[in-house]
Amino acid sequence: MSRGDRKLKLMVVDDEPDNLDLLYRTFRRDFKVYKADSAFTAMDVLEAEGEMALIISDQRMPEMNGTEFLGKTLERFPDTVRILLTGYTDVEDLVEAINSGKVFKYITKPWNPEELKVVVKQASETYKVVKQRTNALTLALRRESILNEVMSAIRESLDYSSMLSTIVQTVGRTFAATEGRLWPAEGDHLMSESFSYQQSENSQNDFPIAQELLLQVLQNRQTYFKEGSDQNSCKLIVPLIYQQDLLAVLALNQENSSNFWSAEDVNLIESVLEQGALALSQAQLYQKTRELAEQMRNELEVARQIQSNLLRQSWPDFETVKIQGCCYPAREVGGDFFEVYTHSQGEIWLALGDVSGKGVPAALFMASAISVMRRELSQENPPDPYEVMQNLNTSLSDDLISNNCFITMVLARYTPETGLLAYANAGHIYPLVWSKTALLAAGNKASEEVKPNFLKERGIPLGILPIWKGKAGTIDLDSGDVFLLTSDGITEARVVQESNDGGQPVRVMLQQEGLWKLLQEHKNQLDLNSLLAYIRADNQVQEDDQTILSLEVL
Repeated sequence: MSRGDRKLKLMVVDDEPDNLDLLYRTFRRDFKVYKADSAFTAMDVLEAEGEMALIISDQRMPEMNGTEFLGKTLERFPDTVRILLTGYTDVEDLVEAINSGKVFKYITKPWNPEELKVVVKQASETYKVVKQRTNALTLALRRESILNEVMSAIRESLDYSSMLSTIVQTVGRTFAATEGRLWPAEGDHLMSESFSYQQSENSQNDFPIAQELLLQVLQNRQTYFKEGSDQNSCKLIVPLIYQQDLLAVLALNQENSSNFWSAEDVNLIESVLEQGALALSQAQLYQKTRELAEQMRNELEVARQIQSNLLRQSWPDFETVKIQGCCYPAREVGGDFFEVYTHSQGEIWLALGDVSGKGVPAALFMASAISVMRRELSQENPPDPYEVMQNLNTSLSDDLISNNCFITMVLARYTPETGLLAYANAGHIYPLVWSKTALLAAGNKASEEVKPNFLKERGIPLGILPIWKGKAGTIDLDSGDVFLLTSDGITEARVVQESNDGGQPVRVMLQQEGLWKLLQEHKNQLDLNSLLAYIRADNQVQEDDQTILSLEVL
């Protein structure tokens, strides 16, 4: 760049040729001076040459005075510093010049050349400061606008691959690249798949940036920039790095441009890509999370199917009893379980348990409990329920205690020949026994005359102590009697209940008393699926596993 190109532009406007020549000679060494002998000529010069750093204008000129002329230049060239030459000191004209033309100084004729030089020097320094601040503000606004535009486009991308394509397309288009290409990176290697941008369909097929340059940027993780030269080509390669992780490399090429990228443009592109790397990292993390979630869902579906198979949903038809059972986990898998086991000697074993907690850990302990229990019950002469419970505790207690878990359950053995029901309760909800025959006979007075029998003999949950302790119980069941087991997911469910004071209905915990009222309402035909569907209808969000099991003597 030559010295002349660095000179500020100064325009002098005066209808007197001698004044014009004098001003020109005074400032031609330090400024690039333009002369105009009228305001209209000056307007033509501004139209052709653009913004002037300084304008020195005479006030008294034919057709348009200096104040009017400077005022007309204000809107288009607000940064220009204006100096007014006046041969008189009329206060009103000076005020108008200062207000409408934003005049920096006014100089009276005839002027002192040295004083004028001092004023012009001050004016030029003022222009430089104003221009520097204006440029800085313009650059900041442009930077902010471009960042917002590009990041808005990038963050609208729905997934990782879409975001990669959006980055190269948006950056290439915004910064007027001829073509661009973005390679995702994994470790210190570029992936074979790439995403491209082309300014026009006529762009060349071979990407004009050498592989060696890409590898250089990949290794040193520094931006490569080759400014536009005689070959009319500008090349830029930027690594996208977030928290020291190289995520991608973007290469841009600019051909035959009238406005090649400057150092400021490169800094702006780097700033955009810093934010792009952050967004890309988040998209990558989201994609991995989504893939892991999908994998987990698939695995939980398999686990749910396995657990469903463990919970036998069918059993033989019995001549003397009717058995019903159903289980609804709160999640894909749960800790509730029930078992109906028919021994070869004709005894019917019923069990219902609840592992503390929910989800996969509870389901694993549930599967272990069912496995150990089936092994105990499959013996030729299985022990009493009390001993089976002790054996279950011995087998499971170490794992339960070490994982801060426990199991509550009821195990019962019914002998059809004698009608005897023997049971053991490990800290579970009390089983219910009632006479369905008596309930039907009582009719509307059932709630007053028929009371359920809560079997209250029980011990501590499994997994609390190394040796299980509790009390065993027995009861004789007659025709029409019902033996019912539930988990706390049912008794702790909330249902809608009419308010005692006639106000709005309230939601209350069902508890065993509320369950008994529902059983009375379903006295004509005990259907556990319908009963559970009624309870679940009032609970849009299931907070716990819900399991129920019954044995009805026919």
